[in-house]
Parts: sequence; structure tokens; C-alpha cells
Amino acid sequence: MALLAIVIPCFLLVVLGSAWSCHTPADFVAVTSPGHIMIGGLFAIHEKMLPSDDHPRRPQIRKCVGFEISVFLQTLAMIHSIEMINNSTLLSGVKLGYKIYDTCTEVTAAVAATLSFLSKFNCSRGTVAFQCNYSRYTPRVKAVIGAGYSEISMAASRMLNLQLIPQVSSESTAEILSDKIRFPSFLRTVPSDFYQTKAMAHLIRQSGWNWIGALTTDDDYGRLALNTFAIQAAANNICIAFKEVLPAFLSDNTIEVRINHTLEKIISEARVNVIVVFLRKFHVFNLFTKAIERKISKLWIASDNWSTATKIITIPNVKKLGKVVGFTFRRGNMSSFHSFLQALHLYPNDNNKPLREFAMLFSACKHIKGSDLSQCISNYSQATLTYDTAKATENHFFMRNDFLWHYTEPGLIHSTQLAVFALGHAIRDLCQARDCRKPNAFQPWELLGVLKNVTFTDGRNSFHFDAHGDLNTGYDVVLWKETNGLMTVTKMAEYDLQHDAFIITNQETEREFGKLKQILSKCSKECSPGQMKKATGSQHTCCYECVSCPENHYSNQTDMDHCLLCNNETHWAPVRSAACFEKEVEYLDWSDSLALLLIALSLLGITFVLAVGVIFTRNLNTPVVKSSGGLVVCYVMLICHALNFASTGLFIGEPQDFACKTRQTLFGVSFTLCVSCILMKSLKILLAFSFDPKLKTFLKCLHRPVPLVLICTGIQVAICTLWLVLAAPAVEENTSLPRVIILECEEGSALAFGTMLGYIAVLAFICFVFAFKGRKLPENYNEAKFLTFGMLVYFIAWLTFIPVYATTFGKYLPAVEIIVILISNYGILCCTFFPKCYVILYKQKTNTKSAFLQIVYNYSSHSADSLALSHVSLDSAPHGTATTISTPGNKDAACQNHNHLSTLGARERAARVSKTSHQKRSSSI
Repeated sequence: MALLAIVIPCFLLVVLGSAWSCHTPADFVAVTSPGHIMIGGLFAIHEKMLPSDDHPRRPQIRKCVGFEISVFLQTLAMIHSIEMINNSTLLSGVKLGYKIYDTCTEVTAAVAATLSFLSKFNCSRGTVAFQCNYSRYTPRVKAVIGAGYSEISMAASRMLNLQLIPQVSSESTAEILSDKIRFPSFLRTVPSDFYQTKAMAHLIRQSGWNWIGALTTDDDYGRLALNTFAIQAAANNICIAFKEVLPAFLSDNTIEVRINHTLEKIISEARVNVIVVFLRKFHVFNLFTKAIERKISKLWIASDNWSTATKIITIPNVKKLGKVVGFTFRRGNMSSFHSFLQALHLYPNDNNKPLREFAMLFSACKHIKGSDLSQCISNYSQATLTYDTAKATENHFFMRNDFLWHYTEPGLIHSTQLAVFALGHAIRDLCQARDCRKPNAFQPWELLGVLKNVTFTDGRNSFHFDAHGDLNTGYDVVLWKETNGLMTVTKMAEYDLQHDAFIITNQETEREFGKLKQILSKCSKECSPGQMKKATGSQHTCCYECVSCPENHYSNQTDMDHCLLCNNETHWAPVRSAACFEKEVEYLDWSDSLALLLIALSLLGITFVLAVGVIFTRNLNTPVVKSSGGLVVCYVMLICHALNFASTGLFIGEPQDFACKTRQTLFGVSFTLCVSCILMKSLKILLAFSFDPKLKTFLKCLHRPVPLVLICTGIQVAICTLWLVLAAPAVEENTSLPRVIILECEEGSALAFGTMLGYIAVLAFICFVFAFKGRKLPENYNEAKFLTFGMLVYFIAWLTFIPVYATTFGKYLPAVEIIVILISNYGILCCTFFPKCYVILYKQKTNTKSAFLQIVYNYSSHSADSLALSHVSLDSAPHGTATTISTPGNKDAACQNHNHLSTLGARERAARVSKTSHQKRSSSI
């Protein structure tokens, strides 16, 4: 039993091992042709190797399946280009040969082929001899074209580096291959993925998308492409919502599971409508086939791997997937290659296995119509074919020769042609002084040195490799469009690598670009101008909330990270503003309703002044006018009042430098002159009716009318002069308010302004004291009590003005001062002149000299009686005491007699005083 347990498993292993047919290295030689200089080729003509049920048990190379028409065409392009060189005068007498291997999209097969290339020339055994120096070593090939996939190119390049054999790829785009330290012998005729991912990020940003998905393969190409794209996306504020990685090879039995998981992820991320795809053609084919079944419609951004793959474009109902925008290599002149395909039936296929296989597959699938024909060719098992090549040639193959042209990818064909032309021109430069018909005429490393600096042409344009060994020809941007029921590839624009810009050739493609912006693929709703982005709890910067810009801030573009600050001095902005607005310049304009009201009151005041002046002039000699100080004093006061009313006009209208300097000084000096006149009158009245000897003496010292007025006014003139000289008022723009600029007069010096007003207040207070003293003088001619009331009005107005003025802003600040000026001016005008006018107009009987003297006499008599009584009361006490002391027996009689005599004496004295004093007062008043 123990022996049986050992034998049976061994038998099964043998059976399972023999079930899979094994290929020798020679079986992977796809096409060969002799020549003086041999060029190797690595092309993935088949898409995969037959998978094993478990991990490999034996080190063997398995059979390849899945015929790739597009790669087969690249192989034909290499053959055609070499024959073009051989048939031209480029290499006179030197023939290029080739040996092309099928890598089957597997690194293992590519490594085996590369070992064959490294084998020594004309050695029967395919071995690579170990040497310390390969400078004189002659391998079987001088250069290698290929491979297609970057991962395979990396593996081959690391081996070719041993002998510095030039490797020129027409399809590998991984950015790492530009590193000449790790890959010194690698060159390519296409740009690196750095530029492709940069172009993709530019397209995504330009179309307004920032929330996308990314699909890639689990190999060097896929990981590097995704990493490069992630860097470019971050630089353009693009967020990758998900990154799905599929197994790199179809032989991986988990690929179906991963594709289903990827589709579930795409469905779950409903806000992602743009997906970048770095996959191989067979991945995309399987993915799209299942996506159509699940009714997934997105915008797919195709890499150069599959953007023009006819195999994918012809998938049934592919239009249901949505839009496909792709990047492909620049195309060249395809007319020669097209002619080559037309005459392919004349081409010998003895040494061309792919051509024979294609003929057999084409014949086996002859019953298939339309787009399913390529799928039949790819899926058909070569093991089931029993085919007569001649019969196939006669029956079907060449009756449908446009089939291959339909599957041609112009960008890949052109880049393959450029690879051959680059080698051809480098060999020409190297062979100008050598006999290259000899195998050892030059070594591969010598060819590499020339190839890096060669300038070559495709017949129309000139090319050369850059310092990284790349040929930066740029990209074509293509769009899949349905035309007459068939999906076609349309060129939309060209991408300029140097300027990072799309070049649009016509208006139709420009409209197509515009339609892309209608597709929404964002994590958050776009913040409109006037809003800014506010970060949320998401790790992605593309997921945010939109908040309104605060006042005096704005945002003029969509999705701005922060709001911009307006220039607060000249501009303003409301909440959620998309722009700053110029502040309106405001001042108390003549058209303002309040200004009109104040001007009307000022004009009314001037009218009153003129009316009073007329009334006083017509009644010049009446006691009322004389008691007011005479016509000169009245005119001076009236002129001051008129100037005060007129000064209010300087506070209205656009502030000017002259008005700013004039308005305060005009008001200050004129009002001071007016108050000085009132002070002089108050002193005169108080002096005329005062019975207090001490007060009378003091008042006589002060009462110097003209000097008093000049000194009081002169002090104010000096204050205003110093103000104008040292810190004059000037026009200023007040920008402290949020939406307007207040054009105002800046007073220059607050101290000077306060001193001017304070000085007027001191004079007014003195006037108030003197007027209060004389408030009980003769009523019909007494100004004192009215002046007292006028001063009270002035004090109340200006005491109210101080806090109001200090707390008021805006264009109505001058109106506050105008109102106070009008109140104080009207108060003094009304209290000083209106009572006089009332007497003149309505009490003419009292406005006579006799009536005036009678009033003064009565007042004087009353004052004299009061004075006499005060003297009697003062004098009676000592005399009574003396009498009482001298005649104690006759106390009552003595007191009565003494009182009588004293009273009579007092009345006589009072009569004399009254008689003389009222004459003096009447003349003085």
C-alpha cells in the first residue's frame, strides 16, 4: 500500500506534465530573414501562455494562445521598414536581416529570446559565455526592436545591458526606462508616461473634473504609470477616488474575480464618472464586455496601450459604455504600409510563422461576420487547426485583405517604423568608414553610441533622441464616435509636450472638447464665485463644503480655496460676492434733502437779519435801538449773524481745500465778534443800573467798548491763524466705513478746533454771568434776561454737539455742526433782536423817550427806596441804642421821633439820588 501511494502520484504528475505541450526556443522564432547585420525583434504576437492548474512543477516554456492581430501588424511594420531600407540606397551593399521572437506577453519567453540574442555569433549552441569584458564579443544581433510592454522591456533591457546591445522600443512608455543609469542601452520612439499622465491630468483639469477612478495592472508598467499619474493629479488638484489593480497576465485565474470586484467598485462610487485606464488590451476587452452587461456608462480615458485598438472598438454595443477619450502616438505617412498589406498575398511566408498562422485562423473563422471575426481569430485554438495553406490562400484570405488595414493602429505602426529608421541611419553613419558586410565590423556598444546622437527621418520629419533616450513626438487626442452605426476613432487634438497644451485644429473638435465639460465628476458640488471651499472630514481635498465669502472678501472663480480680501480703502464687497465694488464717494451734497432744509434755514436766518437791519435802520433814534448799543453795534452783530448763517454753505457740497480752511475760521471769528459785542452790551447795561459801588468800580475798569471787542476778537483771530499755519484743515477721504468713501474736511488739529470752540464758550459764559446779574432791569428795555436765555441755548446746543459730533460718522457729520451753528445763531438772534423788534412794531407807545424815562425813574425810585430802607435799617440800630442809653425814661418818644426824622432824611436823599441817576442812566443807555 505504501508503494502504491508513492507510484500513483508520480504517475499522475507524469500524465499531467505530458498533457501540456512544450515549446523549444526555436518554436518562439516568429520570423527570420538573413542579412549582413542582424536585428532582433520582441513582439507579443500572442496574448498569453496556456495556464497551469497550479504553480509550475517543471521549468518549461508553455504553448502560446490568443493571436493578437494588432501586434502581428507591428511585426509586419518592422519587416516592411527593414525591406524599405534594404531596397533603398541608405545602406549601399549592406543588407539588414532580422530575427523576431514571440514573447507571448510573458517575461519568461522574452528572457529566453534575449538569451538567444546574447549568444555568440555563428555558435551552434545558444549559450552566452561569461566574460569580464564584452568589448570584442560579437552576439547574434546588433540591436533589438521591442518589446511592447514595459515590464518585458525592462527584463530584456537588464540582460542586454550586459553587452550594451541597443534596444529600441516602439511601445514601452514606463517613466523608469528613461533612467540611463539603470537602462543605459534602452531607447524608444515614443514619449514616456510622464508626458502621457501629464496630458491626462491637463485634460481632466481643463474639463472641470476632480473626482476620478484609476484602473491599472499589477506589473511594473501599471504601478509606475499609476504612481506618475497620482503625482500629476495631485499637482492639478485632482483626487483619485479609487485605484483598482488587476492581475497583469490572463493566465492568472483570479482575474475574473478582480474584474467583478472592480465593476462593483465603479458602481458603488456613483459620483465618479471619469475613469483613467492603464490596462492591456485583453484586460480592457474583458472589463468592457462585463461592463456592458451591467449597463455601466462612464467616460473612460484610454492610455496609449488600447486607445486605438480595433479589437476593443468593435466590441458589440460598446457605445453603451459612454464616451472614450484616449491618447495615442503621433501617426505618420501610412500609404507605403497600406500598399504592403495590399500585396501581402505575394509575400513569401516560409519563414513567417505569424503570417501562416493568421492565414489558417482567418480560414477557420471564415464563417464569422463583422466584428466577431477578430474575436474568433484570437480565441481559436491552434491545436484544432488542420489547414492547407494553399487552399486558404485561394479561398478566403486575400478576398478580404482590407481586414488587416482595418485593424491597423497608425501610432504604433509609425513608432515601429521610426525604430527601424533610427537603427538604419545609425548603421549608415557607422558603416561609412567600415565594411559592414563583415560580422565583426562593429560591436553593438559602438552602434549604441552613434544611435544616441543620430538624426533620422521618416521621409517628412526629422527626429532625434533626447538625453534620456526618448523621442518626444507628442500625442494625438482621440475620441470614439459612432458613425453610420459603427464606432470610429476621431482625432480631436494634438498635445504639445513642450508647452503642455492642446492644439485644436477645427471648430468641430473644439465643440467636442466643450461637450466633455458637461460631464460631472466631482466629489462635492462646485463652489460658485462668491464662495470658498471648506474642508470636511474626508481625507481628500476634493471633498468639501461651500461657504459664502464674508463681507469685504470675494472669490471670482469656481472652487477657490480661500476668498480674496478687497482693498478696504477703495473697494468693498457684500457677503458672497464674486467681485469687489468701488466705494461710492459721498459727501453732504447740495441735492440732499437735509442739506436743502439746512440751506433753507440759513437763508431764512439771513432774511431775518436783513429784516432786523431794515427795522433798526428805520427806527434809528428810538430808545429801543439806542438801548441796544446804537446802530453800529447792531450792524456789527447783524453782519456777524449773517456771516454765521452764510458759513453753513461751506459745509455743504464737495469739500474743497479753500472751503475746509475757511468754514471754521469764518464761523469762529464772526461768532466771537458777535459774542464780544454782547459782552460789551452786558457790561454797559450792568454798569448803568448797578448800585453796588465795588461792582461799579470793577465794571468801569472793564468797560472799554472798542478795545474790549478788538481784544476778544483778536484772541480768536490769533488762535485761528496759528491753526491755519501749523495744522490747517484739509480734504480727506474717510475709508473707515465699509461701503462708502466719505469725502470730508479733516480739521487738522483737534486741539486747535477745541481751543477755538472753548474760547467762544468762555466768552459766552462771561456774557451769561453778566446777563444773569442784570436780569431784573427795566423790562421793556432789558436785554439781560433774553441774553441769559440766548446763552443758555448756546450752551445746550454746543454741549449736545460734542458727544454727537464725536460719535457721528458719514456724510451727515457736517450737518451736525450746521445744525448747532443754526441753533446757537438763531438763539442769540431771536433773544437779542426779536424782542426789540416786537417793541418797535407792536408797542410803539413804550418806544418813546418819556416812556423810557418814566420806566427808568420808576426803577430808580424803587431801587432808591430799597436802598434807603437798607440804610435806615443799618443806621437805626446804633442811634436807638444811644437814645435808650441817654434817656431811659423817655424811650418810646425818642424812638418815634428819631425814626421819623431818619425816614424823611432817607427819602430826601433817595429823591436826590433818583433825580440825578436816571438822567445819567437814560443818557448812558
